[in-house]
Amino acid sequence: MNREFIKAIEELEKEKEISKDVLIEAIESALVSAYKKNYGTSQNVRVNIDRETGDIDVFMKKDVVEEVWEDLIEISLEDALEIDPRYKIGDAIEYQVTPKDFGRIAAQTAKQVVVQRIREAERGMIFDDYINRQGEIITGQVHRISNDTIFINMGKTEGILAATEQVPGETYEINGRIKVYIMDVKKTTKGPQVYLSRSHPGLVKRLFELEVPEIQDGVIEIKSISREAGSRTKMAVYALDENVDAVGACVGPRGSRVQVIVDELFGEKIDIINWSDDPEKLISSALSPAKVEKVIVNEEEKTAVAIVPDYQLSLAIGKEGQNVRLAAKLCGWKIDIKSHSQYFSDPVEIVEYDEPEEALDDFEDEE
Repeated sequence: MNREFIKAIEELEKEKEISKDVLIEAIESALVSAYKKNYGTSQNVRVNIDRETGDIDVFMKKDVVEEVWEDLIEISLEDALEIDPRYKIGDAIEYQVTPKDFGRIAAQTAKQVVVQRIREAERGMIFDDYINRQGEIITGQVHRISNDTIFINMGKTEGILAATEQVPGETYEINGRIKVYIMDVKKTTKGPQVYLSRSHPGLVKRLFELEVPEIQDGVIEIKSISREAGSRTKMAVYALDENVDAVGACVGPRGSRVQVIVDELFGEKIDIINWSDDPEKLISSALSPAKVEKVIVNEEEKTAVAIVPDYQLSLAIGKEGQNVRLAAKLCGWKIDIKSHSQYFSDPVEIVEYDEPEEALDDFEDEE
């Protein structure tokens, strides 16, 4: 190796952002192993690469002893004194042992080390890039489909859209472009793995942030989202400026803003309500489109009974209980639904849903 090699290392430092010293130290370490493998030395070998010229020198160190038992690592005091009369027992002598044909081995080893370090550095940069984008959405291209797993080309790397994170009913075509939510990023032996989602509530949140300027500016805050992907989403919003209509801003003129998101989600229904710190108002709004007559809350147990007109009971419960289930997740309350006649006459069986805390925790973790 020579000055051209050092120049190449310096170019890599600029291009790949890998320290020159880190590369050279890695090459020196690899050359020690290469020397031992090719020349049978087990230890006490040091390789030095001149940072300016690229010249390589191999040094062997031997301990000065009275009686030699291991020629490779020991030298007698008598022989040591011939080299320098100042040596004494216990000292270490280091001298150059660079083989004539070591340049070929060195060049091959250096190439392998540099390629490996570049690969590691690129993987590290990809990991750092996407770990900082966790919780965001990205537009990718469907690269390949293996069984039920979709692999998304995101430019620098490939993301994984597992079957559990896909939306029932959605279809994906090779080379088709799609927005996905970056759910998790992990380091593996094969490089960083980016796990994506189309069903995460965070996807809806980020889509609204992209579409509604008032959310980007911080004037409107998304307080909570509950979602059953592919079917329905409920979202509670709050305006920090009392002059701003939070729901109206999210819906947009003639529903234009929310329609863009509905189209992106292939027709998924989206209910948007105003957030309230008053649980009665919040629960009443969350059960929309059903009309609620009265909400009776138990603050200590965080439970509520919602009374609806008889003809609104099915609407309040929703198909297979979806409406009240999503409302419970959105509010973080256990909600019992009773019709007017049920509540004011003989007790009957209550439709009850109790899974709110988990959903709110998921939403808070995503933020």
